[in-house]
Amino acid sequence: MKEHKKIIVVGGVAGGASVAARARRLDEDAEITMFEKGPDVSFSNCSLPYYLGNVIKDVNKVLVMSAEDLRNQDAIDVQPNSEVVDIDPDEQVVTVKRVLTGKLEKFDYDYLFLSPGANPILPKNIKGIDRDNVFTLRNVVDVKKIHNYLTTNKISDVAVIGGGFIGLEVAENLRNRGYNISLIEAADHILGTLDEEMAQIVQKQLYDHKVNLVLNDGLSEIKDDKIILGSGKSVKAQAVIMAIGVSPDVKLAEKIGIKLGITGAIKVDEHYETNVKNIYAVGDAIEVTNALTHKPTRLALAWPAQMEARRAADHIYGRQINASGVYGCSSIHVFDTNVASVGLTEEKCNQEGIPYDTITVVVPYKVGIMPDNADITIKIIFSKPEGILLGGQAIGNAGVDRYIDVLVTMMKYHGTVYDLANQELCYSPWFSTAKNGLNMAGLAATNLLNGEYKHVSVKDVRKLSEQDAFIIDCRERFEYEEHGHLKKSVNIPLSEFRDRLDEIPHDKPVYIHCLSGQRSYFMVRALENLGYDQVYNIDGSYLGICQYEYFRDQTENRSPIVTKYRFELLH
Repeated sequence: MKEHKKIIVVGGVAGGASVAARARRLDEDAEITMFEKGPDVSFSNCSLPYYLGNVIKDVNKVLVMSAEDLRNQDAIDVQPNSEVVDIDPDEQVVTVKRVLTGKLEKFDYDYLFLSPGANPILPKNIKGIDRDNVFTLRNVVDVKKIHNYLTTNKISDVAVIGGGFIGLEVAENLRNRGYNISLIEAADHILGTLDEEMAQIVQKQLYDHKVNLVLNDGLSEIKDDKIILGSGKSVKAQAVIMAIGVSPDVKLAEKIGIKLGITGAIKVDEHYETNVKNIYAVGDAIEVTNALTHKPTRLALAWPAQMEARRAADHIYGRQINASGVYGCSSIHVFDTNVASVGLTEEKCNQEGIPYDTITVVVPYKVGIMPDNADITIKIIFSKPEGILLGGQAIGNAGVDRYIDVLVTMMKYHGTVYDLANQELCYSPWFSTAKNGLNMAGLAATNLLNGEYKHVSVKDVRKLSEQDAFIIDCRERFEYEEHGHLKKSVNIPLSEFRDRLDEIPHDKPVYIHCLSGQRSYFMVRALENLGYDQVYNIDGSYLGICQYEYFRDQTENRSPIVTKYRFELLH
């Protein structure tokens, strides 16, 4: 007689609901019960900020499936408002508290799956953190509370604490609804998945949309109509949304002796089983392996949670699973731009002691004569001297996810910049240039590794300018005069430089830029062939310099090193 498995899932959403659904696909006879302590068992938590921005007009649209849907379609016994408060691993019994009545009930299981998720961090040392005007955003109940409070109390000023994904999405959506937004970030730039010079591009978006972005400062106190920062600065705010990160919900796991890893999340084996027999864990509460550093990490994203759930369910049915670690592939929309990234940043490479180099290119999304063409900034991080792909970041108003999707696929198979340079990709003038932006980045990185030219970052340009370094702007004369330029640069167009070699010194470094980096690269290579040995291409060129310098020049009252920001001509 066939054994009927009793499967209990603790928690819904991406991890828990996916476990239950996968188990049903594999076994029509299993008794599957899912307990969720909240009222909603399956919803798109990544979409919650868009209800605040009225992009999603009906909050019920955020609900993916109701308890009734799961019962009817998948024969899953879904029990919302039911919190698992205790587990007896020896007897394989869970104790469930009915949230609305307080009643306790017991249920036995053959296999137990924990998907408790993560809790928003609320530091207890912040005075006023427990006030009624302080909110977090984790579920549908939370987003309803925020929306109702803002509208009922006619709030005008909102402080968002934290410049990560949730913080940025909340800030963008509320700003689009007309609220005055202050975004507070304790680090020196937003989005820790980006390097600082790339984050500047996104910070410019916030500035241009009149978000009051405060960096290098943290929250100290919350009052009725303002917040006080660690610096003593006061910021007007009648409501505060905390988005400084999440911590894995491990309270129940710890209670029954489940081991935690070095990150503080639940430690699981390659099958997602804990140290307690027949208890598995998936989602934001568990520790995973970084595929590049091979070290434990946490990754609170929907795709890993769903795949972990599928693999864990597969394992109890004896199916082979293959988990090769995570790369941290992510994307976000911020006002008029899109951001995508994967893998290691420069900061992470330095922390891990990994020798690396980078290349940054500014490339057209499609053939320039096509309508709605736009520039995309792509940064690639690779090991040195092997050229193994370690990470990438892309920012622009189209297609950035496409670049990072290709990049993470190549990283999974240990691809190098040489592979990237030669990767065959789709081409049509409507969709791409003949040599895709990733090809261009791979070619440039290959040239660097081969020692064919030298480069510096846009991060170095201010210091070079202040030290009166010899900087050549090789754009045409009309571009230099009409479109702005570095104040201390010398205009020697690519079309004229061979007749003006007497103006270019041999005895000191020469730094060259154009608009996007292509013409300056041509000049660097030509000068090297003519015997110059101290010439450097400036990554990102004038476009990159403008993006990098703009935000801080505007917010820190620094003396601009450019005469005119190129993108100001577009407005």
